[in-house]
Amino acid sequence: MAPKNSVLTAEKKNFETTTNVVHAEIPSSPDMKRVGCLILGGGQGTRLFPLTHARSKPAIRFGGRYRLIDVPLSNAINSGCLKIFVVTQFLSSSLHRHIFKTYFPKAVTSGFIELLAAEQKPNQDTWYQGTADAIRQNLQYFIEAPVDYFFILSGDQLYHMNFQHMVRFAQKTDADMVVAALPVDGAGAKRMGVMKVDGQSRITDFVEKPQDPSTLESFRCPTHMLEHLGRTQLEEPHYLASMGIYLFKRQALINLLQQDSRDDFGKHLIPSIVGQGRASAFLYDGYWEDIGTIGSFYNANMALTRPEPFFNCYDEACPLYAHQHNLPPSKIMDTQVKHSIIGEGSVVEAKAIRNSILGPRSVVKHGTVIEGSYVMGNDFYTLPVPMEDRLSDTMQIGRDCVIKRAIIDTNVYIGDHVRLENVQGLDHFDGDGIYIRDGIIVVTRGAQLPDHYCL
Repeated sequence: MAPKNSVLTAEKKNFETTTNVVHAEIPSSPDMKRVGCLILGGGQGTRLFPLTHARSKPAIRFGGRYRLIDVPLSNAINSGCLKIFVVTQFLSSSLHRHIFKTYFPKAVTSGFIELLAAEQKPNQDTWYQGTADAIRQNLQYFIEAPVDYFFILSGDQLYHMNFQHMVRFAQKTDADMVVAALPVDGAGAKRMGVMKVDGQSRITDFVEKPQDPSTLESFRCPTHMLEHLGRTQLEEPHYLASMGIYLFKRQALINLLQQDSRDDFGKHLIPSIVGQGRASAFLYDGYWEDIGTIGSFYNANMALTRPEPFFNCYDEACPLYAHQHNLPPSKIMDTQVKHSIIGEGSVVEAKAIRNSILGPRSVVKHGTVIEGSYVMGNDFYTLPVPMEDRLSDTMQIGRDCVIKRAIIDTNVYIGDHVRLENVQGLDHFDGDGIYIRDGIIVVTRGAQLPDHYCL
């Protein structure tokens, strides 16, 4: 996860050309028809539990409208990279359903999006053991694509990037592999892969999640590289860290997967190709967030309510695609709304909504106060099939409730006079349909909270 406050500013523009160490003449616009995109659909996502209890990480809803998978898919489509494979394994049903409803056939007018779920094969009957193993097990499908380069992307990161810039950089350096990189502080470096880069942008050394102080110090980023990014007033050591965005020459990727049978790109294969001297770093200068924990997910969503959010969903030059719900406009009645996002089809009678996000079909009754919270919304207003064990068939937040610093998952019923405030200041709590992680209250999908419940 990249720290933001110390190194990023709200004035950064999305979809901008990034600055790199190499200054050779930039080739003409690359032919993006010759570039494929491999998106990893996420593993078990244990650090994002309980949001991953019923879905994979890339299928998690964010921003009141989107799924995390929409970010890499939209970046690829906006960049003209339309030969896309999505590799999935863990709880992939909702992810497949979302991609099918959202991207077929409107968003991709040429090219394809192919969903590759884990499957038994004649000589392979194990689940994916890591990122590289997931790509290797599907190699037979990728090598049939008529492309010269392959992007490998994560399905659970937030960023805007024009991938054409990275392809041009790859052509300019003639590298077998290009790693997108950005400066992070010491705490961020311990959670990511960090690298040393020479004056020609070649990666000369790479280590995954270094913990030893002496090792970390040896990877400290030289000042002249930070100057290229306009960062000369940094108060603490910084390091170049991998964003988990890789661009491979076609044959180089095939050779690497066949010659090195280990499971993970960051831990195993990236250091291997760096040792061959054919890897370069593409320096990125913009917002990027790895959604790895409940805390990072919560903070990324809350940041969207700011007047000038780092992650801009309103830039028509690089739209973020989302499923069309075909819902009526939201109805807001006698409610104080401040710095908040209200999703379509919502019916809000609340007393106040402050610094919060309400997803589609959110129903909030009279007198309720919601502050610093993300309410994901609902798939329907009323259960299509009544269920005997439910307190109510309606999906709503009841009357005179107080909800602060919480994530309310989809299809939740909350009764009247409920208070969710974490009054004890707990960092961790497990309950029936309600949890606390990183100090954030999380109400799980389909949960029911009775009248007068307090936490």
